[in-house]
Amino acid sequence: MKFSNLFRKKSVHDILKQVAKNEADGHHALGKHLTARDLTAFGIAAIIGAGIFSTIGKASADGGPAVIFLFLFTAVACSFAAFAYAEFASMVPVSGSAYTYSYVAFGEIVAWIIGWALIMEYAIGNITVAISWSDYFTGLLESGGIHLPQWIQMDYLTASKGFDEATALMHSGKTFENLSESVQAAYTAWTTAPTLGGFHLVADLPALLIIIIITFLVYRGMKESRNASNLMVVVKLCIILLVIAVGVFYVDTDNWSPFAPNGVTGILKGVSAVFFAYIGFDAISTTAEECKDPQRDLPKGMMWAIIICTLLYIIIALVLTGMVSYESLNVGDPLAFVFDKLDLKWMSGIIAVSAVVAMASVLLVFQMGQPRIWMSMSRDGLLPKRYSKVHPKYKTPSYATIVTGFVVAIPALFLNLTMVTDLCSIGTLFAFVLVCAGVLVLQNKPDVPRGKFKTPYVNAKYIFPVVLLIGMVCALKFFPQNVADFVTNKPKLNDAATLVTSLSKEEAKAVTNYLYDLKMIKDTKVDLEATLSEYQKDPKAYHSLVDELPIDQSLKYEAGFALFQHKIPMWIFIVTLFGLAAWAYQKNLSLIPLLGLVSCLYMMAELSVWNWIYFTIWLLVGLTIYFGFSYKNSKLNENTPLS
Repeated sequence: MKFSNLFRKKSVHDILKQVAKNEADGHHALGKHLTARDLTAFGIAAIIGAGIFSTIGKASADGGPAVIFLFLFTAVACSFAAFAYAEFASMVPVSGSAYTYSYVAFGEIVAWIIGWALIMEYAIGNITVAISWSDYFTGLLESGGIHLPQWIQMDYLTASKGFDEATALMHSGKTFENLSESVQAAYTAWTTAPTLGGFHLVADLPALLIIIIITFLVYRGMKESRNASNLMVVVKLCIILLVIAVGVFYVDTDNWSPFAPNGVTGILKGVSAVFFAYIGFDAISTTAEECKDPQRDLPKGMMWAIIICTLLYIIIALVLTGMVSYESLNVGDPLAFVFDKLDLKWMSGIIAVSAVVAMASVLLVFQMGQPRIWMSMSRDGLLPKRYSKVHPKYKTPSYATIVTGFVVAIPALFLNLTMVTDLCSIGTLFAFVLVCAGVLVLQNKPDVPRGKFKTPYVNAKYIFPVVLLIGMVCALKFFPQNVADFVTNKPKLNDAATLVTSLSKEEAKAVTNYLYDLKMIKDTKVDLEATLSEYQKDPKAYHSLVDELPIDQSLKYEAGFALFQHKIPMWIFIVTLFGLAAWAYQKNLSLIPLLGLVSCLYMMAELSVWNWIYFTIWLLVGLTIYFGFSYKNSKLNENTPLS
């Protein structure tokens, strides 16, 4: 194996030549049905979904009304990446998205890595949306008097972890009735589920149902998918405008004070949830071969989708945080919640129906994107040939679509929402980083054909290093303690919920008795988590109390490597910044794709180290497949005949 072969590249000339050949003889050709309006609708269909109907609540609870700045930051970051996507899509108007672009810019091994990451992104994204759709759908059934057993509407991991959490909290004195609704539901699902040899049969069957329906629709054809998507987009935009029109009359500006109750930390806490709301615009680029004029329409579709969705997100966030206090918005269905709280139950019903439609439209776009990645990789010989099979009647990647259905449906029965949301985000951000880097790599190569769209050039040679220096000075001046704690790895005090759920039954009893002996509680039959949470409102008092509790120090604080490991992604980001500053100075890099790379890498750094570890494991599995099959079967392999 030659090391240089790992970085063998596809030329833009050869890609365009092959596309023209496919279109001329009908071999592997896809149907061309999409215009800029359709692409914008697909973008809105993908972006306006779980974000506006679900994750916006948690983000608003963390950041307060100032969460609008997080939406702006994320939109700007996605716009930078969209410029890079649009330039590549104009240059290489074929299916494959970031995978094909990386094949041109970096070579085969990097293309495989990004293709494998995109497979995870779309699969995990579909799983996430299917789970969210199931939650809204079962909630809608509940409101109509139809009650499904908990064990067929919840995934296995959520039920298992919820049972363990409920058990720990009840050992600490909390009654079942005082547990959160989600924990109660998980406990009930686990204890009422049928068992087979000790295995609890808990599975999310509604999620399976919607995946089957959407997979069938995507299999039938792009025209049918487009029509269904456009209809669903019209429905949910009408509902969102109705929410804004009605909600604005119930806004109390007092709820906007304080505007940023938890400061910058609180705003950025929701970065994963808010970014997840935006992913999907890149799925538009997978439809390049099905566009009537991809070089003109793809850039327009991406940009308009991001602009429209950002405006809607900001307005909705302001209306929600104006209607009720931001503190009450940490719920799974914030739009329905606020209208229900204001006794506008007719609006709650309309929102519940529209959420089911909105989630389905997101799933449609994601489920449409993944088979086209598989198809592109198969065309290049990196996956078995059958994955590039195009249905002779429907003109869709038929085999890849069916496989995608299975890949999404089976995990959706068992995985929980938080894990898959973060995994989807890191896979997407990784793709964005490489696409932005690809534009930077190709910017000074005169032999690369250019499309109709090119990212505006601003020389970052001096701008980027100066901005980096200003950022460092501001951090040291305005946040000296935070910087010192980060660099010195100062031990971090666990919050009340983390502390209590980590205690054994005996440790919880010892803590309760200690508080009783100090006359801090009147009875040993007390809700320990609620008691400590009250003290947590005064950080100094809570710190002093926890220091004296009769339990091991490791339960009170997170310290040493256990704490440092969570900072590893941020250290990677910081070190990379200095490398990028040197690269920008030496090569006169273009500012917009560079800012896209930096902002996306920063959002990756905000994700937990466990997501990085899981993502690395996924990439290692992919590399095993590459060296076992793809390397020798690649169309660029000198021993493999081209077809």
